[in-house]
Amino acid sequence: MSVEDDDWATAVDIQEGLTKVEIQPTKPASTGKNSEQDEFTTSYGDEQTPTQGDQSFLRKVLRQKLVTTQSELEVQQRDPNSPLYSVRSFEELNLRPELLKGIYQMGFNRPSKIQETALPMLVSQQPQNLIAQSQSGTGKTAAFVLTMLSRIDTRDDTPQCLCLSPTFELALQTGKVVEAMGAAMPDLKICYALKGIRLGRGEKARGQIVIGTPGTTMDWTVKHKSIDPSTIKVFVLDEADVMIDTQGHKDQTIRIHKTLDKEKCQFLFFSATYDDEVMRFAEKIVPHANIIQLKREEETLTNIKQYQVHCRDMDQKYDALANIYATLSVGQAVIFCHTRNTAKWLAEKMHSDGYIVALLSGELDVSSRAKILKRFREGKERVLVTTNVCARGIDVEQVTLVVNFDLPMTKDRHADFETYIHRIGRTGRFGKSGVAINFVSDRHDEKIINKIGDHFCCSIPVLDAGDYDDLEDKLAEK
Repeated sequence: MSVEDDDWATAVDIQEGLTKVEIQPTKPASTGKNSEQDEFTTSYGDEQTPTQGDQSFLRKVLRQKLVTTQSELEVQQRDPNSPLYSVRSFEELNLRPELLKGIYQMGFNRPSKIQETALPMLVSQQPQNLIAQSQSGTGKTAAFVLTMLSRIDTRDDTPQCLCLSPTFELALQTGKVVEAMGAAMPDLKICYALKGIRLGRGEKARGQIVIGTPGTTMDWTVKHKSIDPSTIKVFVLDEADVMIDTQGHKDQTIRIHKTLDKEKCQFLFFSATYDDEVMRFAEKIVPHANIIQLKREEETLTNIKQYQVHCRDMDQKYDALANIYATLSVGQAVIFCHTRNTAKWLAEKMHSDGYIVALLSGELDVSSRAKILKRFREGKERVLVTTNVCARGIDVEQVTLVVNFDLPMTKDRHADFETYIHRIGRTGRFGKSGVAINFVSDRHDEKIINKIGDHFCCSIPVLDAGDYDDLEDKLAEK
């Protein structure tokens, strides 16, 4: 029986470029909107942020192809005396012919940067554990899926690989990649351990690869004994920072992890981001791990020109925005507002003046956000007006302008440095240049923008948006 994809699941892209693959779980789910995730509220404005799992899901919505990264890999080997291998083609990995066929049918011609280094470790005759950091769109999902498919024996349908995802939707997306890459492998079976999919009393999970969320997978493994952990050859934790940094998921993951044979099982932790605390935890629970880190490009501001524009009120901000648009050649733009009321007012005013605008704010569920972001990625809207809900989720190559219509502040009205870097990091993506405009309306705003400049050790010069000569001179600078 099949699980029907909700619109948001079918709209989601797979970073490896996969589309239109039907999923056949063992049993029906009651609803596609179930997901095991914790909710929290932001301290910014009047918005409720998406969970970290939803943020990861929305990032995938914005990727339909591999991106080219300018960042360098930093590799820490468990055995520093072992030679470090990399590959330039999938043929060098000595994979099964049917697996190679699946890779090429998906449109892969050669390994991505992270795959070049990770895959020789992952598919070697002597399995090696890995903690890998890589931004969305660099091929990390394909890397761990390829590893799982290379390890299984399709003549036996008992679970041999276990992959945890933070949400129902991300688990389905991983399953689509498995089905596509393993399309030429006879007798491949995938079992989904997801909320709403139930096994009978005493019933065993059947399928070489089990993909699930932490709660249901823990129940199947620990409580119901539907999965025998002694047969698991590969354990994958996808979006590891979300999983082990989220209360509930972290504890459930640890309980599953404790049941696995540390000597026989290969442990793979993949994620787009890791902070120091999460990295330390990951190193503790992934024994003898190789570590690959990819520096986040958004951590640098060198390719983003930042300016402050002084305005008395919202109307003057709007006039300044119109002048900037008249001067600057804008690909796509993201405009951040403090509240949903401001965002709605701005979007309606821009729309009435002929701009093609999309509005994204916190009252929308994740399915609606996914649809809006998909349209923005496809260029159907040139301007995205948003509250803070997607400061970390928008990776669109064509974004050349970010506007802080309201400066990012914490709940107690202090400068929010982390939000600032994530906001302006929406432009200047993937080595391209971009412009960030900050509207300053009073003395408190002046203090905030000065603190931001001091924090990042950068100058944020004043731009006179009423002076077309000043606009042209500064915005045209190379």
